[in-house]
Amino acid sequence: MTFRSKAFEIALSRVAPVLTPPTEKVADLYGSNTFSDDVMRTLLSQEAYIKISNAIRSGSTIDREVAEEVSAAMKSWAISKGATHYTHWFQPLTGSTAEKHDSFFDLTIDGKAVEKFKGSALVQQEPDASSFPSGGLRATFEARGYTGWDPSSPAFLMDNGAGGKTLCIPSVFISYTGEALDYKAPLLRSLVMLDKAATSVCQFFNRDVDKVTPTLGIEQEYFLVDKALYYARPDLLMTGRTVFGHSPARGQQLDDHYFGSISPRVNAFMVDFEFEALKLGIPVRTRHNEVAPGQFECAPTFEEVNLAIDHNALLMDLMQKIGEKHNFQVLFHEKPFAGINGSGKHNNWSLSTDTGINLLAPTTKPKENLRFLTFLLNVVKAVHDHADLLRASISSAGNEHRLGANEAPPSIVSVFLGGELTNMLEELVSKGEITLEKGENFYYKLGITRIPNLQRDNTDRNRTSPFCFTGNKFEYRAVGSALNSASPMIVLNTIVANQLTEFKREMDERLNAGEEKKVATVTILKRYFKESKKILFEGNGYSEEWVEEAKRRGLSNISATYDALYAYVTESTIKAFEKMGVLSSRELHARYEIELENYVKKLQIESRVISDLALNHVVSTVVKYQFKLAQTARALTDLEMLEEAEPIKEIIKDISSHVVVIKRLVGEMTESRKTANNVEDLFERARFYGSTVKGYFDEIRYHVDKLELLIDDEDWPLAKYREMLFLE
Repeated sequence: MTFRSKAFEIALSRVAPVLTPPTEKVADLYGSNTFSDDVMRTLLSQEAYIKISNAIRSGSTIDREVAEEVSAAMKSWAISKGATHYTHWFQPLTGSTAEKHDSFFDLTIDGKAVEKFKGSALVQQEPDASSFPSGGLRATFEARGYTGWDPSSPAFLMDNGAGGKTLCIPSVFISYTGEALDYKAPLLRSLVMLDKAATSVCQFFNRDVDKVTPTLGIEQEYFLVDKALYYARPDLLMTGRTVFGHSPARGQQLDDHYFGSISPRVNAFMVDFEFEALKLGIPVRTRHNEVAPGQFECAPTFEEVNLAIDHNALLMDLMQKIGEKHNFQVLFHEKPFAGINGSGKHNNWSLSTDTGINLLAPTTKPKENLRFLTFLLNVVKAVHDHADLLRASISSAGNEHRLGANEAPPSIVSVFLGGELTNMLEELVSKGEITLEKGENFYYKLGITRIPNLQRDNTDRNRTSPFCFTGNKFEYRAVGSALNSASPMIVLNTIVANQLTEFKREMDERLNAGEEKKVATVTILKRYFKESKKILFEGNGYSEEWVEEAKRRGLSNISATYDALYAYVTESTIKAFEKMGVLSSRELHARYEIELENYVKKLQIESRVISDLALNHVVSTVVKYQFKLAQTARALTDLEMLEEAEPIKEIIKDISSHVVVIKRLVGEMTESRKTANNVEDLFERARFYGSTVKGYFDEIRYHVDKLELLIDDEDWPLAKYREMLFLE
């Protein structure tokens, strides 16, 4: 029995485990493993609680005395719930999370065991900064870096799976010289600046607004593969995607998997990770089958952006751990299987005030609608002016496979507003008037009396648009499923903050000159609409016609990751980020270098895996099978059954033709990789990998996939698509 056959046999034997649901109600379960506001209120003195609350709401500094009290309370709470260790939990530029566990256990000077967790350990720890990507900010021998506690994201308990728990403290990660080495530090800076800019603009309309909070809901798509079959695919194990694999006769063409009945085994996994997520304060609400077979999605309630991103990173880690329990491997790669849809991470972003107003929600009141249009058009203007940067923020080797593949938005950044809003903006420009009615005033008449009236939203949804307005928020659909959402959110927060700051400057100039507020607002918005109109698109973003139309409009269509990433270091990007104090020029250049290096390394690994699988798994197996066919053909020829032997000889020739091409292409790819590795300039190395080395991938795949159809099913060494995708 081959390894693949054994793996398939194991996978077939799996059954859905019997789950024992928690005895608590969901409301009682929610946040039970977090050091929440309620826990702090109970365990801290009133003075300390107020200081912590103020730090979370307004960003005031927490002194060391308060930190000592908080650390003591955290230790007591964590140990009472079974924790043995603590860690600063942070998000370095590797794209995953990081943690270094330290025990609460310590020894006194006289050798007695004690449990210790000081305020200094809560506030700051020191991981080895030289071992994380720094883009030249740190030399290999410069090891010191610091993690710092973020009190705005609750500490939580992570089950280690072996009886113990670890207290995880969300933290920023900076270098010894103070530069950000993570996603959280610039994200927090961007949130502060967006709050400041948006609040100042809000006060043109309502003086009661003191704070604006960006909110985010992240829809997470993923694939599930049985663990045994996952290990029968070295390419999945090493790269996260299948570099070979012929499409099965049935894929997603029947559209029967989308929103279909969830299988018992998958449902058990979903229920299990949802319960654990709820304990960690992650408000997961939605689960369903996605379009592709073996693909699924989950989504939470909207949260403050920083918390939403922490929770998404934590959710991905949690899903992998729960997947182990259920003998599943969770695949977050943007395109793990060719020929069917890949996975994204849809970022639904909006702005809310401390007075309870969604700034991106239209109303029927003229004054409120002018405020709505102000924020809507400032967002559109920001995206228009920094479209290439927004494209760069979601660039990766994985997402390069997905974007523009008739399943995800194209590489062209455009904005969808819907016909009604677009018409209204046209009227604003031509007449200086605003006429808009809320979608809730429109109902469908179905002619079926037993069906309640169905409400129509004020705009349709355009799933082909990378950045679409969906009624009261913007949905950035181009984000890849494996990406840390902080990357596009740092950019979006920063460019919108920068644009709102510019809007306020223009408004102040006009008001100081004696212009009436409404006239000044409408005049500026009319100009913004005219300047940004070319980025608005209502049609099919997947069509070739849009590619041509976008070119005529002068919109960028940057398909290659190495080209897209350059937007991080353009003059306009550096000017905006330094003006907002989010990232310095040095930090931006470092991130550009890190992303290029990551792109090169991903393609380098994929190239090596392709070489190994093609020669040591596929060709070696094919040659053995070919020998068996040759023996059969010879035997038939010896029996003078020449006509019967001829088809077998043809198969042998077909096999040989593919093997010869594979051997040649692998050799050429290996040589091109060696050439690329010797290119000194990082951008040129990335370009060489992306344009030359990667150019061999699909060619080699074509011939390997043809061989999959020629070789006996029992002999083929790799788990097939039909086995991985349809076995639940």
